[in-house]
Amino acid sequence: MLQKLQNHINLNLSFLKEKKLLLAVSGGIDSMVLVHLCHQLQLDFAVAHCNFQLRGNESDEDEKHVKSAIEKLNVPLFIQKFETVTFAKEQKLSIQVVARKLRYDWFYSLLANHDFDYILTAHHLDDSIETFLINFTRGSGLDGLTGIPEQNDKIVRPLLIFSRNEIETFAQKNNIAWREDSSNASDKYLRNKLRHDVIPILKELNPSLLSSFENTIKNLKQSQSLVDDASKMVYDKVASEEEHHTVFDLTKLLNYPNHQAYLFRWLASFGFADWNSISDILLAQSGKQVLSNTHILLKNRNTLLLSLRHQTADEAIFWIEKDQVEIKVPLNLTFCNVSDISVQSTNVIFVDEEKLQFPLTLRKWNEGDIFYPFGMKGKKKLSKFFKDEKYSLLDKSNAWLLCSNDQIVWVIGKRQDERFKTTATTKNILQINYIE
Repeated sequence: MLQKLQNHINLNLSFLKEKKLLLAVSGGIDSMVLVHLCHQLQLDFAVAHCNFQLRGNESDEDEKHVKSAIEKLNVPLFIQKFETVTFAKEQKLSIQVVARKLRYDWFYSLLANHDFDYILTAHHLDDSIETFLINFTRGSGLDGLTGIPEQNDKIVRPLLIFSRNEIETFAQKNNIAWREDSSNASDKYLRNKLRHDVIPILKELNPSLLSSFENTIKNLKQSQSLVDDASKMVYDKVASEEEHHTVFDLTKLLNYPNHQAYLFRWLASFGFADWNSISDILLAQSGKQVLSNTHILLKNRNTLLLSLRHQTADEAIFWIEKDQVEIKVPLNLTFCNVSDISVQSTNVIFVDEEKLQFPLTLRKWNEGDIFYPFGMKGKKKLSKFFKDEKYSLLDKSNAWLLCSNDQIVWVIGKRQDERFKTTATTKNILQINYIE
């Protein structure tokens, strides 16, 4: 097994060599074997152990076992106790979801604070079969049927080439001590039920199940690669990257028979999961939108616009004090007094400072806003101004207003307000620059 892992690293995981590794170690057989192998291969590693305090004294004994074993190897060890049950109640999440979040949040903090390069976990081939079956029973796309990925960002799983039986045999031959997690014997969780009741029957029906599964995964990954290639080619034809958003041309996209599948694939990485709403938006009226936790998908005429979510107008108010020379959030604006007016543009305005009431505010537009466009007589609704300027719905949501006592001084980057312009009697000229 040691030689097999060495060959696997040389051929497929050579990036682990000479790197600083963090091993996730529970104290169970899989992770203790991983520690032994990494030590024998003289890799540069430390160990991280999570005590979720879910099994009382048993959890503490796991911690003691890991601490004792790792101290004998003279390897750096990090231990963290979590109030998992309390956190799960506060967040109204399942214990499994909370434990995973706590675990990986901590691992990544160790990665950042101690200059580790990768996190290694001890997942093996049987774990991958279980994951395949879980996803299969829940209804999954191709991504969910390719097993556990060998690498996902900074997480690497070097033992996926080994079966549980190989790991157990190696541990026994090398006198590796480990702790048994009593919860693994329970059929309370779907993974355990598959492990104890379903997979043994599959192995009985096909003694070569593991080998067959490996071939299946290889074939599925090749199919996934074909899908990725097609997705990339179609994306390049129907999508364009703008400064603040991505534009999908629906006229082009809808010509593809599998347009929904392409769109789902592109949007999944942005946190979208309500696929019925995504389907509906394709033929919806302009203005329809679908939200994920981080992004907004907006129907705008014959396009879909994908962008980051912004705060609401009530939340997004920023104050600018008198004599402040610069702000950087939410926009980069500079302020300076000048003796005369130079070239004025959409990104540079000159105002009569005495007409301003400080503090100025930066905010998004509201329905009913009016202003007096520079160079024109009379007022104009901002909504009408946006329409005349052919603003998309996304352009409107991205627009910022510089205001004095809630009167619009500048539709930033577009048009100054006539009321605040300089005149022959102006004594203090304030130059305001918008730096994109």
